[in-house]
Amino acid sequence: MSVFKIHPTMQQYDWGKSGFTSVVAQLAAASGVPSLKDIDERKPYAELWMGTHPTSPSLVLSTHETLSSHLAAHPELMGQKVIRRFESQGAERGNLPFLFKILSIGKALSIQAHPDKQTAEEFHKRLPGIYKDDNHKPEMALAITPFRALCGFRPLNEIAAYLRSTPELAALIPHDVLTAFLDISSSPSSNTPKEKSALKALFGALMTTPEEKVKSQLDILVSRYHSTLPPPNDKEIVDLVLLLSSQYPNDIGIFCAFLLNHIHLSPGNAIFLGAGEPHAYLSGDCIECMANSDNVIRAGLTPKLRDVERLVGCLTYEAGEGRRHAVTPRKWEGGQGEWYDPPVPEFAVLVGKVGEGKEERWGVVGGPSIVLVSEGRGEVVWDGRMEVGKGDVFFVGAGTEVLLRGGEEEMVLYRAFVEV
Repeated sequence: MSVFKIHPTMQQYDWGKSGFTSVVAQLAAASGVPSLKDIDERKPYAELWMGTHPTSPSLVLSTHETLSSHLAAHPELMGQKVIRRFESQGAERGNLPFLFKILSIGKALSIQAHPDKQTAEEFHKRLPGIYKDDNHKPEMALAITPFRALCGFRPLNEIAAYLRSTPELAALIPHDVLTAFLDISSSPSSNTPKEKSALKALFGALMTTPEEKVKSQLDILVSRYHSTLPPPNDKEIVDLVLLLSSQYPNDIGIFCAFLLNHIHLSPGNAIFLGAGEPHAYLSGDCIECMANSDNVIRAGLTPKLRDVERLVGCLTYEAGEGRRHAVTPRKWEGGQGEWYDPPVPEFAVLVGKVGEGKEERWGVVGGPSIVLVSEGRGEVVWDGRMEVGKGDVFFVGAGTEVLLRGGEEEMVLYRAFVEV
């Protein structure tokens, strides 16, 4: 069969939303998969994984074999162009080039970045226990609910303004590094090598500040913010610092709020993060799609292993407004819906809606797809027929055209796919 249901897997990390406040939990409970149905309101539900990553692979629902083993046995479902393109880059037979997720974030994720392909291969070879695969991890986050994140370095003049107005932040930076950065940030930012070098020196100095000094300056900063009503223009940064301090007391990552763009996404807005872009998701629910990897370099806001030296060394140090990371959807030429196409070959995401009693035809795609039904019920028709509803996840093989029929309420679907 070229279309069949698959069994996603669920991750219960500490930062996930609790119980049914989590979209992950809502979709898991609705899926009908017995192992996902028992939701405890007291526990966090952070991620739903759909794909072939060996850490947590999806299963074919009818046979319980891993999706990767099924695809390895049926390469026509992948498509020859996709196989040739990605197996030539070292992908194992049957492995999708993308990993599809839902994230439900109740507490900030770590200050992190992802390595490029060459760096990932080096890290995996030297530290396979930490960096468990050799792939890069460009990723796109598409908001389902109101969503907040720290994303990329702010324009240099904004960072400089915070250094001048926040003595607790400036106190963490050596005088020569601070002076050099303030001197260069007085001109408009153009991401010259000299500007990038100054930003790297600043960020590196901040992230390697001794813990005792971080704690003492955070105590002063948080006390000041609690005791003084902030000017309207400062309210957002004050609220963010206090929130992060409540979640991760005494953590150097709190000071990253002054260096990274704080962005707000409405449902349907998306951002793309390539290799070497610092970020931290703060709250909300999103669709996340990425190259098939779980390589993360962390440096703050986390109880997990921090690798500050490698994080500082691998960043691009591109500075600018947060909107430069936005992904603008386009009309999907293969049917109705909006198509989010980031600048990488591994994945794209289609958002489709099928009205009550309506039909929508999805034309042929030259590679494999995974589709999540997030709302409603309906039917999928190809040379077979299958009923689907909220929480169902199904695979569509390369070269397969499908007809979607809406049921008694609008059906909303998210389709991750690759086409070479």
